[in-house]
Amino acid sequence: MTAASDRAADELRTRILGGEYVPGERLGEAELAATLGVSRTPVREALRRLAADGLVEITTNKGARVVEHPHADLDAIFAIRAHVEGIAARTAAERVSDADLDRLDEIATELTRCSDAGQLEDVLRLNAQFHGLINGLSESSVLTSTVNQLIHASVLFRTLHAFDEDARRRSCAHHHEIVAALRARDGAWAEAVMHAHLYSARASLLGPRSKEDPR
Repeated sequence: MTAASDRAADELRTRILGGEYVPGERLGEAELAATLGVSRTPVREALRRLAADGLVEITTNKGARVVEHPHADLDAIFAIRAHVEGIAARTAAERVSDADLDRLDEIATELTRCSDAGQLEDVLRLNAQFHGLINGLSESSVLTSTVNQLIHASVLFRTLHAFDEDARRRSCAHHHEIVAALRARDGAWAEAVMHAHLYSARASLLGPRSKEDPR
C-alpha cells in the first residue's frame, strides 16, 4: 500500500463510519478520486482494504458499495451475540481476577466519560476492549472467534449513532453493572445484564419488534 492509498483508506473509513456514505451506496472510483484528490489507483487499493475490513463489498462488473446488512441479519447478529456473550459473562464471573475487575472498571469509567463528551470513536474503541476482555476470560477460541465474526465496525458505529441520550446512559450503566456482577462473582446476574445490554442496543438500531416476533 502506498501513502496515498493509506490516506484514501483512512478518509473513506472515517466517512463510512461517520455516515457520510450510507449502507448500500455505490462508491465510484472516479468520483472518489476527485473527492479525495488522488488518482484512481490509490482509491482502488483503498477499497480493497476496506473490503477486507468488512466495510465495503466489491462485485465484478458492479464496482464497490458500502456494506448493507439486511434487517433480519442485524437482528440475528444481536440475538447470537447476546447468547454467546452472555455465556462469556457467566464464565467470566468464575475466572475474573481482581486485576481484571480493576481494568474493566477503568474502561467502563473512561467509556462513560467519552460517551458524555460525544467521542464516538473512543467509545467504539473502549467498548471493544471491555467486551474483548470479558470474552477472553472464557478461554474458548470457539466463543471468541464466533463473536469476532459477528462484530462489524459499520454496525457498531451505526448503533452508536442511533443511540439517544437515554440509550447512551443505559449502555454506560450496563457496563458498570456488568462489572458489579463480576465483582460479586454472580454469573447469572452478569449474563442477564449482558443480554439486556445487547438487546437494548438492538432496539436502538432496529426499533420495536413486530408483534409476530416471539423473541
